[in-house]
Amino acid sequence: MRGIYSSVTDIRRKIFTEIARMAYDGDYSVIEELPFKIIPGEVATYRESIFLERAIVGERLRLAMGLPLRKIDQHTLLSNGISESAIAEKYYEPPLINIIKFACHACPDNIVKVTDACQGCLAHPCREVCPKGAIEIVNGRSVIDQEKCIKCGLCIKSCPYNAIMKLERPCAKACGMDAIRTDENGHADIDYDKCVSCGMCLVNCPFGAISDKGQIFQLITAMKRGYKVYAAVAPAFVGQLGPKVTPEKLKGAMKALGFEDTIEVAVGADLCTIEEAEDFLDKVPEKQPFMGTSCCPAWSVMAKKLFPEFKPYISMALTPMVLTARMIKKEHPDCKVVFVGPCAAKKLEASRKSVRSDVDFVLTFEEIMGMFEAKDIHFEDLTEIDELSEATADGRGFAVSGGVAQAVVNCIHEKYPDKEVKVHAEESLRNCRKMLQDAKKGVYDGYLLEGMACPGGCIAGAGTLQSIVKAKNAVNRFKNSSQKKVSSESQYAHKLDDLVED
Repeated sequence: MRGIYSSVTDIRRKIFTEIARMAYDGDYSVIEELPFKIIPGEVATYRESIFLERAIVGERLRLAMGLPLRKIDQHTLLSNGISESAIAEKYYEPPLINIIKFACHACPDNIVKVTDACQGCLAHPCREVCPKGAIEIVNGRSVIDQEKCIKCGLCIKSCPYNAIMKLERPCAKACGMDAIRTDENGHADIDYDKCVSCGMCLVNCPFGAISDKGQIFQLITAMKRGYKVYAAVAPAFVGQLGPKVTPEKLKGAMKALGFEDTIEVAVGADLCTIEEAEDFLDKVPEKQPFMGTSCCPAWSVMAKKLFPEFKPYISMALTPMVLTARMIKKEHPDCKVVFVGPCAAKKLEASRKSVRSDVDFVLTFEEIMGMFEAKDIHFEDLTEIDELSEATADGRGFAVSGGVAQAVVNCIHEKYPDKEVKVHAEESLRNCRKMLQDAKKGVYDGYLLEGMACPGGCIAGAGTLQSIVKAKNAVNRFKNSSQKKVSSESQYAHKLDDLVED
């Protein structure tokens, strides 16, 4: 539903804005009033009760501050635990992705249903093709016995009126890990042993019942306490803040928020490319049958969870986020670094013990936009121009599916022009799973495999603001404007060994 500005989108963004405003003002007691500010009036707009609407907003406010959901059967103030969160250093406490149970619609899941479009035709092909005899004709219309139905879909394909449909819970359908199940009350529930925090359930729930935790509150607290905070901005940033924030205006826009400076994570992507190119040449096929890319944390964790035997084959190269953060902290040891990007899973990556010292905060583009709104910054008034010129075209291409693998291939061809590099790239975790299943059969021996959890790549992450098509076009235009094309041309290539050794 990205690119469609809906009531769910509107509420999400109001929540981020109000949390940012509260953090800037420093008056945490107002949190109890915010549900009434976001949902004003006496009449419900979105649900059957205005009290329910405000209760849901309250839980979303807590999650946006990194606080846990409150227990439904206990009375607790919205502000409970807020003083412990008003600190400059706070990592995510699991779970990162949360379902607000009383916001869940308890959608029907995996049901084949005959709709009112059934014409009661004479042929009844739906009944004829059903292998389990689950379809009967009642008063001239088809009726499915749910106890017998095996959801094979043959009746759906055979109906000449398209009158039979399969109902699936949107969040479960979007989950490539099959981590969404149903609890005893019919509500969606997450199996956290399977979940990789890709956030696809979050953006596909039309009731806004799923949300991730945030660090807006802690980031602004760090700024107010005098820390110099550097923004490491993901390659997918282009166009996300709207057409008025062009790449050359990005640094000025971020400076208006209080950031010390802004660095493209595409610089780290260049270094990641160089490292993965070297790894591929060294290991495939002599030491291992294939190599998977490393930059998408949801894909990487999925591969290691479901295919543990492939763990050594997923590149151990540091991700662009980590490499960029390390570069910043080498030059500014006492600073704090925030990764600004499209991805929920990056929040989980940054909370790992091995990464915590490099990346202090992770905010999505949606959350950063909330900060702009809270500060009442008007993009048309921004005049500072500062060209971004340090990253290559290939580093910037990491944002789009297929871009990582292509960058590695181009880097290899700089040294070995005649070297054949076989590549296969997939987007969405379900397709990535199929790719690894095929790899298990030897289909991709000798290949470089790129996996992206989100359909379209990083430009389709859970925290993006633009439609996938618009975002892809914007990234490609910016990429094509780059003076340097191949990652091996990076001016920071000589720093790679020093960064990796840390």
